[in-house]
Amino acid sequence: MYYVYILRSLKDNKYYTGYTNNLERRLQDHNRGKSESVRHREPFELIHSEEYTTKIEAIQREIQIKKYKGGQALKRLLTKIN
Repeated sequence: MYYVYILRSLKDNKYYTGYTNNLERRLQDHNRGKSESVRHREPFELIHSEEYTTKIEAIQREIQIKKYKGGQALKRLLTKIN
């Protein structure tokens, strides 16, 4: 299984979207500073995840969410989460 996830930084309230095949380990990696691109924004909380059968599906969904950027589609997704 593969997962697409959205994290919220507890430091600056910004969001990070990614995919992984091990959600628990990936969240721990983010919170241990093992992800250089967002190290300065830790700690994170997992606010949303979706499960996919294939890596390709997960990557496609991650790309779709990242294209939302700060627009209405992302706001709708985040509203559904909350």
